[in-house]
Amino acid sequence: MATVHKSLYRDEGIVLRTQKLGEADRIVTVLTRRHGKVRAVAKGVRRTKSKFGARLEPFSHVDLQLWTGRSLDIVSQAESIRAYGSGIAADYPAYTAGTAVLETADRLTVEEKEPSLRLFLLVVGALRTLTEGTHASGLVLDAFLLRAMSVAGWEPALGDCARCAEPGPHRHFSVPAGGTVCPACRPTGAATPNQLTIELLEALLSGDWNIADASQQAQRREGSGLVAALLQWHLERGLRSLALVDRS
Repeated sequence: MATVHKSLYRDEGIVLRTQKLGEADRIVTVLTRRHGKVRAVAKGVRRTKSKFGARLEPFSHVDLQLWTGRSLDIVSQAESIRAYGSGIAADYPAYTAGTAVLETADRLTVEEKEPSLRLFLLVVGALRTLTEGTHASGLVLDAFLLRAMSVAGWEPALGDCARCAEPGPHRHFSVPAGGTVCPACRPTGAATPNQLTIELLEALLSGDWNIADASQQAQRREGSGLVAALLQWHLERGLRSLALVDRS
């Protein structure tokens, strides 16, 4: 029988989700800084005497030591860098937004162990901002979603026409086309959002929080709808967590 070569490696990451395995173990899905998405078995973490079970919960930023495995890696050590969960869970809008951040990151990293440093940094930044409470949770989520789509190669056109690149601004917005469209390219069923809504999305994508924080609730609601529609169009099926996001 061939011997499976196991190598030890270390990385930091954000725990995206967990699932039970057997009576005492857990499978943890982690978005790491250098190795992309990793699925690994944490042995014995569901026992009360487990030393690092609490460190391997969703929203946790951890330093991990792992063994490579045939199908799943194995967590041998876990040290906490920052536990965002307690701060986020104390605020329901932040918690629902944070859950959507984690699910989006999980869905966007289809290939395991495919490095995605930019997405990792976006997730860390979003969780940190949600914990600090410096901006409305819905704005933080939409900023993350827009930038995550950009990292995935789906950055929406918010100025020039998405189809012909005719300089804007343009009044119409088409989700299938990927953003704003000029009159000549406008397909049937294109939306006509408020221009202030498009300016809000541009601010969230570029990180102009002065404009974003000054936006009105009507523009935030309309913008969130456009962002969610774009993301779900690209993913080809909806995110369960987006329906639960508290935008009050």
